[in-house]
Amino acid sequence: MNDPQTLVKSIFLKTFNEEPLVVCSPGRVNLIGEHTDYNMGFVLPAAINKAAYIAISKRDDDTIFVVAADLDESYTTEVSKLNYSDKGWPNYVICIVEQLQKINKHVSGFNAVISGDVPLGAGMSSSAALECATIFGLNEIFGLSLEKMQMVKLAQKAENEFVGVNCGIMDQFASVFGKKGHVVKLDCRSLEYEYVPFELEGIKIVLFDSMVKHSLASSEYNVRTSQCSEGVSIIQKKYPAVKTLRDATIEMVEECLANESNDIYDRCKYVVEENNRLLAACQDLQQNKIADFGQKMYETHAGLSELYEVSCPELDFIVSCTKKEDGILGARMMGGGFGGCVISLVKEDQLEGIVQRIKEAYFNKMNIGMNVYITQIEDGTHIIK
Repeated sequence: MNDPQTLVKSIFLKTFNEEPLVVCSPGRVNLIGEHTDYNMGFVLPAAINKAAYIAISKRDDDTIFVVAADLDESYTTEVSKLNYSDKGWPNYVICIVEQLQKINKHVSGFNAVISGDVPLGAGMSSSAALECATIFGLNEIFGLSLEKMQMVKLAQKAENEFVGVNCGIMDQFASVFGKKGHVVKLDCRSLEYEYVPFELEGIKIVLFDSMVKHSLASSEYNVRTSQCSEGVSIIQKKYPAVKTLRDATIEMVEECLANESNDIYDRCKYVVEENNRLLAACQDLQQNKIADFGQKMYETHAGLSELYEVSCPELDFIVSCTKKEDGILGARMMGGGFGGCVISLVKEDQLEGIVQRIKEAYFNKMNIGMNVYITQIEDGTHIIK
């Protein structure tokens, strides 16, 4: 099997008989700061060595022709007929074209081949990676002169409006702005960011993939966003300066929401605590207190499971297994929830034994085989020369 970069280029040459532009756009992990981005808080993501690739070139008509190499499927439409596709995957390309049209950027027809090795449904943002690869490619071939931050915002908006997922900005931002050997501390309100070194000697970022994706994931994600908004509107009655949960303190949550529905109180309490936890975790990294950082990952998981209620039995079980291993410094569920991966910090010299034990325990308990991804932090979206 060819790697995705080689695959998109070879299929493009075979299908269209011309040299394409090739763009690589990575998936991401998020070390800490989950479900805080759409609440205008802080996140701490990094781009990884799993990516979406697009090979692309202009056509001289208005036809959009896209081949999904991994699915052996193709999709054709016109620039003037951007309708939602029941196939699913074309929407992550089409949504970008629609956003460019909305800001009066001229895009005519194009040919494209897409592929990638970001595992689907594992919480590494395969959709954002494809959106960012697409907008980078279109920006280049049509000379649109978009800045990186513009591309990030447009890709997020595309997923919100066309795909219908109310995601925050983190996934697209991490994909585009990732930097090798660093995590990115991003303020989702101001969009100010700083790179924090994350080169831990002898420690690997390991993802244990539960291999489940419960159907609740997308519907409950949108429920959480509305519960957080409702909490904010209640707090605002007493504290008008509070525009999002980012502005709220734990004291405000206790004072204004403790007598409201348990769900709203719990959701808001988690988000405010998680923002505080992330700021403290960044200090841990700067002071090289990796064990303290890892402990905060466990606290995040407890909050996601008990207060935000986006975990599931499979993820909780994996995290419980990690706590039995001396060679694991911290772990938590990652991503939207209800399945996907547990992200963990694992001592490299104990990696093999740990992976074997956790895989066996998970299979014995859940009767599900597990995939394990050993990731490294890489640069963000870029054109492959």
